[in-house]
Parts: sequence; structure tokens; C-alpha cells
Amino acid sequence: MPENSTEVTAAGIARLAGVGRAAVSNWRRRHADFPKPVGGTETSPSFALSEVERWLRDQGKIAEVPLRERVWQQVAGHPAGAVPALVHTGCALLLLRTSPKTWPEIAAAPDERMADVLSLALDKVLTARFGPATEGGRAVHTAEGGRAVHTVEGARAVHTVEGGRAVHTPSGTELLPSVPLLRAVAELAAGTGAGAGTGAGVGETFEFLLGRQLDANPRQYTLTPPELAELMAALVEAGERPARAVLDPAAGTGALLRAVAGPAALYAQETDPDLAALTALRLALHTDTGCALAARTADTLRADAFPQLAADAVLCHPPFNERNWGHDELAYDPRWEYGFPARTESELAWVQHALAHLREGGTAVLLMPPAAASRRSGRRIRADLLRRGALRAVIALPAGAAPPYGIPLHLWVLRKPGSGTHPAPELLLVDTAEPAETPSGGQASAAGGRDRLDWQAVHGAVLDAWQSFESPGRPDADRPGTGRAVPVIELLDDDVDLAPARHLPPPAAAGGPGELIRVRERLAETLGRTGALTPPAVTLSDPAHWPLTTVGELARAGALQLRTGGSGTGPGPVLTEHDVLGSTAPSGSLPTDGPSEEPVLVEPGDVVVPVLGGGSAARVIDDATAGAALGRNLQLLRPDPAALDPWFLAGFLRGTANNRQASSYASTATRLDARRLQLPRLPLAEQQRYGERFRALAEFEDALRLAGRLGGQLVQGMYDGLTDGTVAPK
Repeated sequence: MPENSTEVTAAGIARLAGVGRAAVSNWRRRHADFPKPVGGTETSPSFALSEVERWLRDQGKIAEVPLRERVWQQVAGHPAGAVPALVHTGCALLLLRTSPKTWPEIAAAPDERMADVLSLALDKVLTARFGPATEGGRAVHTAEGGRAVHTVEGARAVHTVEGGRAVHTPSGTELLPSVPLLRAVAELAAGTGAGAGTGAGVGETFEFLLGRQLDANPRQYTLTPPELAELMAALVEAGERPARAVLDPAAGTGALLRAVAGPAALYAQETDPDLAALTALRLALHTDTGCALAARTADTLRADAFPQLAADAVLCHPPFNERNWGHDELAYDPRWEYGFPARTESELAWVQHALAHLREGGTAVLLMPPAAASRRSGRRIRADLLRRGALRAVIALPAGAAPPYGIPLHLWVLRKPGSGTHPAPELLLVDTAEPAETPSGGQASAAGGRDRLDWQAVHGAVLDAWQSFESPGRPDADRPGTGRAVPVIELLDDDVDLAPARHLPPPAAAGGPGELIRVRERLAETLGRTGALTPPAVTLSDPAHWPLTTVGELARAGALQLRTGGSGTGPGPVLTEHDVLGSTAPSGSLPTDGPSEEPVLVEPGDVVVPVLGGGSAARVIDDATAGAALGRNLQLLRPDPAALDPWFLAGFLRGTANNRQASSYASTATRLDARRLQLPRLPLAEQQRYGERFRALAEFEDALRLAGRLGGQLVQGMYDGLTDGTVAPK
């Protein structure tokens, strides 16, 4: 094997061939010519990618490995690691975007010569985009009286920065192992966007590779979901003045700054050097050259890289519950204008850091744990933020909006008080944490997870309340059960508890007795329908001994098609695993960026089954659901109507014994192999007879679910009404 060749794990081989990992294990056992491991461990071996590709083609397992998969495997198996490979990739894509005509000349050279020439070319591009390398730990800058200048001169903003540049120029020696990868990346970028080297192509390519890295290492990164990032950016952009200079002092993967539309300057600081480099490149590939970009690596609270910066806006998803944030060494820091945070109040240190970096009237939006609104150790700082008008809104989000997904996090909206302005007399409290009604009429519970969130409804409720609160005169600032402008004087008690749920009535109580009457009427109607749908008395008989076939055999015979979900981009809805299990309308959404890829769209008569969890579930797609994209962890079975009845197929797939024999078990999950599911060989007319019975059972099951949801809503509403006096006992 050539030195430094790319290696791939069994999971990577499975992704390349579009099969499960069990299939790769079978190939290793059954085929003596399967490539031998070249690295890894005995339990998790790795193989040479080139040998695996050759074997897959020779065996007819795959005609050609898709370029995007080959590129990702080169990134994942890079000798220096995936992160350095991504940094080199981002640098090359930035060159490809900035100087597309230069790339063919560089790529035409032999590997070693290409690495050396590429290093020189990258240095020019990186210096032009991120500024020169540091001199004595401080970047060359333009200052005005020790204060940063945020005006735009021509097409470039002038700014003061401190600390090291996040992206250093890789040397030819560092780039040499990446040369095959970079050639493949350039080819992928040329086919991803509108043309070779276009901004769309390079940006989509980097987003695809970075997304794969984040998905492959979920515990290594704390992510801000794009929908939440868009909401936080929208809160900033709803201000009276445009946010021309925007800072994220805990930039992470750059999701928050990437969500800001058209600023003149972006400032990012991140403690992790690798993450800071990836963020800088991501933002550089997302913005045009008219947007000044400064990305620095350092511990923000201890070593602020932008000490003189007064930005128009600050967006921040800080680390939560940090004890070692610098409490001892920062006791006399001038940023603690509202009080010195306790050791357990790291989030309040980030709040004051954000305020210290705002110009007068500037806006900051921070994602906060709910405990920060009520912990006694932070009550004095919260009180001073209220008295001086710095804290303008506390917004409770639904559980599942961001990690940690099990709790409803808060957004704090802050405004830097001006020297001649009076403190605001009210604080806006918004609560979107209650389950919202889904399109199917049920409720999306917090346990449903982030895939069930109706982000459109959350965005609408939050922005509507905030814009009304900010409007002159505030004509309709209060939203019963959702938002309320609370006088600050009501909040300045011994606890200074700012949790919205403590000051807002629950939505059921806000709807009043009239809402309970409507719920009861719907429940009575549903119970009546459930009774009518109750299956008739069963007729017992001896167990059947049909000749059996499997889904895999039917697929090979052409009686049905098998498709796997989870890929694609676009604006349409996505049928998620929770939608299948709960029989609800499609509630997910596709990413709007990334490499162009057609999603799998469901059609009437398709049968969709979850592949994880070990439960028996199968959903037949109707006209209302048709056209949605197939989500992650779902498999689609598309029967030929001339050979298979879809309801017959779905009904037998739900058999408990059938699911048990088709499931494999790992330490933490159960996985269903749909190809192993069994069906009896019956004539189409007999299939349709069974199918009608299965369809009636599905209708009965849906009615029971709806009755359960309505019953729970009625019971809780009655409890709330009786306890707050809006419902009288009889």
C-alpha cells in the first residue's frame, strides 16, 4: 500500500456501497479476496480505500464510488486527521473561489511541486481575506484613539484586532499528503455548483464535508441548529439600525455568524484552534469579499481578542455551567459593570462580556440555560440588568431547540443602555416551551425531540411578540399564554425570577373555558368514531402455513423497490421517524444548502418503516403525505401494484414475530433489516382482502391516538381551570 494512502473503516465501506455494516462483515467472512486490514484495531479495523474501491467494482457491488463519498473518505482517512484535512480543503476552496484561473496551473504540477506552489498561493489568499500574520502577537491594524473603527472604507471594513490569525498558511510539507484530496475536492466543487470554481460550488462542497465531520463526531461539538441561529439573527436584525459589525465571542462552528444577512464586518473568537480555523474558512466561503472577517483563537473571557471592539450586535451560544471560566483571576475586570458573577454563574459573565462589546443601542442575543433566569446566586446581577434597562426580553424555547435537547433553553435579548436614555419600564417575557399543535391536530411533545419542532410557528410567535414590543406605543405587545410585557417593578422581588413560565398563564388557561368546551366536543366526536371503528368479534382458526417469501426476494424479483432516506436538499417537508410512529403530518425540513442532491420523495401506496428502535410500525403513504421527502432512519418499500397490495404489505410487516426475526441487536439500539421481513405468497385478490382489514385497523389506531391526545389536553385544561378559578366545580 502506498505510504499515506487513505484508509476507510467498515462503516465507511458500508456507506460507499449503500449497505449495512452487517453486509460488510459478511463479505469479509465469505470472500477470501476481500482487502486485508491495513490499520485500526482488531475490533475496528481500517482498510485501504483504493483496494476497497477496486474490490467493490470487481464484485459488482458498485459501478463507481460517487465522487462525494470518495472525497469524504479521503478526508476521514487523512493521515493527519480529518480536521487538518478540512482546513486544507477550505483553504484550497477559498483559492478556487478567489482565483479560479490559477487552480488549473497549480494542479497540473507534480505532487511535491504542487504542494510548494499551492502554499505560496494560499498565503496570498489567506492574507487578503484574514489579514497578515501576527507580529509579536498583535496583528497589523488601523486604530483611532485606541478604539476599533467599524466604518467601511471602499469595500473593506477597517478594524482593530488582537491575537493570532485563526487560519495559518500550511507549508508545502503539510500540504503534500493532502494533494490527492485537494484535486478531488476541486473536481467535486466544479460539479456541485453552477460551474467550476463558482461560489456556490465551493461553498456547498465545504458545507457538505464539514457537515459530515460534525455528524460523525456528535459528542465532540456543541452545535447551534440552523433554525435557532436564524431566529437569533432575526432578533438582532429586527432592530432600528442595521447590524453592520457583528461579534460572536464563542463562535463554535460559525452557525450564528453565518445566519446574519449582509453585515459589513464579522468578528469571531473561539478557544479551540481547529474549530476557529474551520469557522473562519466557513464564513469566508459564505460571505463576499466586501464583508471584513476577523477570526481569532483564544479563551474569550481570559484573553479577549477584540478588547476595543464596540459592535452593532453580539450573537452568542456560550458554554453552560462552566466553573473554570476565570472567576479568580478576573475579579477586578472592568466588564463586570452589573456585578461580579459568582463562580457558578459563568453565563452571566458571558452576558456582561457581550454588553461590554456593544455600542450604545446595540443588541445582543444569547442562548442561556433556564437556570440562569432563577438561580439565587445571580439575582443581584439580574436585578441590575433590569434596573438599567439592559435586559429587554427573556424567551423560553421548546425542549429540543438546541443541545442539551432535553430542557427548554432561553434566549436573552439585551440592549446596551445609552447615556441619555431612560431605563425601559418593562421586560418582554415569551414562552414557546409548551407543546404546539401539529398539522394533524395532535400535539408535539417535548419527548418527541428536535425533529418534531414546528420552527415556523416558533419563529412567528417570537418575532411577532418582539416586534410588537419594540414598536412605538406597543399596540398589541401581550400575547395571551405566549407573551407579556411585564413591568420591571413586578420582577424586582427577593428572587428576581425571570423564567417566563412563572409569569405567564398556560396556553390552555389562556384559551379560557371556551377552549375546553371545544376540546371536549372534539373528544366526544372522536370517541364516537372510535366506537364505530372498533374491530368486530374475531373468528379463531388454526395457525396458517403459507409459503413465505422475503422483502429482499421480492425486491430482486422486481415486485417492489427499496429506498433509504436521509439525504437531499430543498424547501419541501420531510417525513420523519416520529411522524411515522405517531401517524402525523410531515414535520421535518430539508437543509437549504449543501451539495445538490435529489431527496427520495414518497408516493401514494409507498410503505415506510423505521429502521431503528425495534418496534413494529409501518405507514402507507396517502395523497396528503405524498411528495414529502423521506427522512433519516426510514426505509421505503414501493410495491408494484400489479403484484403487491400496499396495505397487505404494511400489515404483515407489523407482525411482532416478523419484526423479531428481522431485527439485529447492538448494545444501545435495535436495527430492523427490512430485506429479512417475511410475507406469505398469496394471490392479489387475497392480499386485497387482508389489506382492507389492515386499513380498518390503521384507522382505528389513528382514532385511538387522537382520542388519547384530546383526553390528555382536556384533563390538563380542567386541572388548570379549576386551580385558577376559570372553571367552577359542579
